[in-house]
Amino acid sequence: MTEILQQHRVHGGTLSYCRHPSAATGTAMRFSIFTPGGEGPFPSLVWLSGLTCTEDNFTTKAGAYRAAAEAGLVIIAPDTSPRGEGVADDPAYDLGQGAGFYVDATEAPWAPHFRMETYITVDLLAAAAEVAPLDPARRGVSGHSMGGHGALTLALRHPELFQSVSAFAPIVSPTRCPWGEKAFTAYLGADRALWRAHDAALLMAGGAARGAYDDLLIDQGTADNFLEGQLKPQLFVEACAAVGQKVTLRMQAGYDHSYFFMASFIADHVAWHAQRLKP
Repeated sequence: MTEILQQHRVHGGTLSYCRHPSAATGTAMRFSIFTPGGEGPFPSLVWLSGLTCTEDNFTTKAGAYRAAAEAGLVIIAPDTSPRGEGVADDPAYDLGQGAGFYVDATEAPWAPHFRMETYITVDLLAAAAEVAPLDPARRGVSGHSMGGHGALTLALRHPELFQSVSAFAPIVSPTRCPWGEKAFTAYLGADRALWRAHDAALLMAGGAARGAYDDLLIDQGTADNFLEGQLKPQLFVEACAAVGQKVTLRMQAGYDHSYFFMASFIADHVAWHAQRLKP
């Protein structure tokens, strides 16, 4: 049962903060959901946030809801990890609570609760459908940084669930960057062959979701201090080119890794998804 903790009227729609029990994580999980005015059923966009974020960062900082209201689009923004008493954690910002990486962990101490792929693709979608009248055949996914990794990989791994995909400054190849190597070693173990199934560039190169998406939209700031060491969008572009997948990479001059970047272009992403999620 999904519990509505608070609601706010915004741009003619309703923003709800929610909590619900998750079978995947074995914990209570939180998310926000914006529902535009009208009766629905509505298309929806699942937004996956980055390292250290909760369900509140996108909700309060991205400024997405005017565009979503105009497009008649629901936006669902979950927390980035399980939390609470008995849930494993790490002192570092890039591992543990707030850093779920949208994978199902197989290694101790993470495996009992850190099952974020199953959470997003099963439990969250069911909980959101209790709050808003959603059309399950019209759903997109987007995200930022770690969440951009989540958006790309979940779209490629579950094309039956998502009909459109975009990302801001995504970690496109976590098997080839420090953030991903650290998280995957902890969550998935030392066998790097097992990591490949959660690397968007390698999934694309292997033909995942072939023909499922007409185009993929990625916005990346040129002043992002993680661009060269962690994000490496060219690896994904090269993989797309090798298999004939269209991708639109927009290098945005002077923009950094912050929510100021996302707020500047979120309306473009809402329109991108709305166009592809028309009935």
